Amino acid sequence: MPADFPDWGRVYAFFRRRREHGLITEFHDRLRGKVREREGREAEPTAGIIDAQSVRAAATATAGNPRPTLTASRRRERCRP
Repeated sequence: MPADFPDWGRVYAFFRRRREHGLITEFHDRLRGKVREREGREAEPTAGIIDAQSVRAAATATAGNPRPTLTASRRRERCRP
């Protein structure tokens, strides 16, 4: 931490309170909107991209097991020499 900041615990408590109240997400969304407008685009994105591998990995996660199992394609990638 920079020397002119309070100790780590106080800074983290400040951040945690803001995160719990949703302010960090709100600041991020506002900043993203301003950057997009400055680039000449709409403030809110109009489309999203989801790749099939992420969808497969997310579909294998359950409430009882939050860690998704590897799909066959991920296993192949990890086993390559």
